[in-house]
Amino acid sequence: MELWDIYDENKQLTGRTMVRNDWNMQPGDFHLTVLGAIKRPDGKYLVTKRSMDKEWAPGAWEIPGGGVRAGETSEDAVKREILEETGIDVNGAKGGYEFTYKRVNPEEKNNYFVDVYCYELDFDEKDVTAQEEETAGFAIVTLDEIKEHADKKMFLHYDSIKQIFRK
Repeated sequence: MELWDIYDENKQLTGRTMVRNDWNMQPGDFHLTVLGAIKRPDGKYLVTKRSMDKEWAPGAWEIPGGGVRAGETSEDAVKREILEETGIDVNGAKGGYEFTYKRVNPEEKNNYFVDVYCYELDFDEKDVTAQEEETAGFAIVTLDEIKEHADKKMFLHYDSIKQIFRK
């Protein structure tokens, strides 16, 4: 059973935990998630396609990410998620934390913060090992291709993270 820390509305730890994906949060309680973009020196980004058996947004494109486990830092979590989902180790890569955004969803009882990271690393397709349980593949794409997916509502979180996609 995976546990997540519960934060208050100011992103301060409360000392309480929740079971992963137990969407029964109290008003003012938040959990923390991470997203990590991986950019090559040529300006292209690694994106993954969500597995078709995902409950939410099957087949959509995204950057790696996931929940921060209880006791884990967001930086450790994003590095773990990137490695699990893509096989790419960003330890030692240029870049890091960019910003945080906040979502309040009282009707879903799912409030959360998202810490967004961007790393630059030289890699190619042979270096990528997409996690079969989570993804239906990957692509190394240009900013224009990311925008095309976003325009079709097929790139998750785009409006919240688009400032990390820069030339």
